[in-house]
Amino acid sequence: MKLAVASPVVTMAPPTHAPWEESASIEELARVAEAADRLGYHHLTCSEHVGLPAEEVARRGARYWDPLATFGYLAARTSRIRFATHVLVLGYHHPLEIAKRYGTLDVVSGGRVILGVGVGSLEAEFDLLGATFEGRGERADDALRALRASLSQREPEYHGDHYEFAGFVIDPPAVQEHVPIWIGGRTLRSLRRAVALGDGWNPFAVRPEQAKEWLDRVEVPAGFEVILPAGRRVEPIDEPAQTQDVLAATAACGATITYPTFRHASLAEYLEKLEALAELHAAMDA
Repeated sequence: MKLAVASPVVTMAPPTHAPWEESASIEELARVAEAADRLGYHHLTCSEHVGLPAEEVARRGARYWDPLATFGYLAARTSRIRFATHVLVLGYHHPLEIAKRYGTLDVVSGGRVILGVGVGSLEAEFDLLGATFEGRGERADDALRALRASLSQREPEYHGDHYEFAGFVIDPPAVQEHVPIWIGGRTLRSLRRAVALGDGWNPFAVRPEQAKEWLDRVEVPAGFEVILPAGRRVEPIDEPAQTQDVLAATAACGATITYPTFRHASLAEYLEKLEALAELHAAMDA
């Protein structure tokens, strides 16, 4: 099981963020990215929301940095760590728009893009963008097929139920031969969609124990990634044994990648715990 970083600063989801993040800039985030890159973490995350309905802010938070701009900057400050959108809402974009923008990011980053995508659940945001909310699951499935036909292709062609295109040049395409597509969600249906149409399942608000129950009901192909949060917060400096137990339990639930969270009162403390966590994880694998 690999470790990833649920990026601080870029979102303000209550009550999990720390006060120092509220005034942090791209420089603080870049220092996190550089440390995670040096320590061997698998990827960083950045979510997408264009506009949050005001009544949702107390539950979801208001801040959502744009992943394309964020990752483009961080790519120049790192060399190995990957960048996972967690998640792009498929209904907000034409598949070729995603292929072009994130194909360019793949070029800029040297082939380090992971497309995390989802169906979406905020009807008000769909309405804001003029996107169709009803039937979004079926439309998302067609978008996934269109994306797979388009990513890494300079002149893609696809003929589906909702999307159809041919005869257009998309330059630059992604440099990866096969850009990983991870599918988010919080239901068994999202897992089945991921197995059928993606390369990994990246759920949100799903306990590892619940994920295991669903994974036991689905035939998961070889190489399929399961990205789960750790079952609870860890304290890699003050409680190393507990931290290793949590990591082991998360792996036992089927996670191939996890992004543990811990309390931190400052950037310095965050970086210190990020390093301690990497050391504990390496000791488990030794």
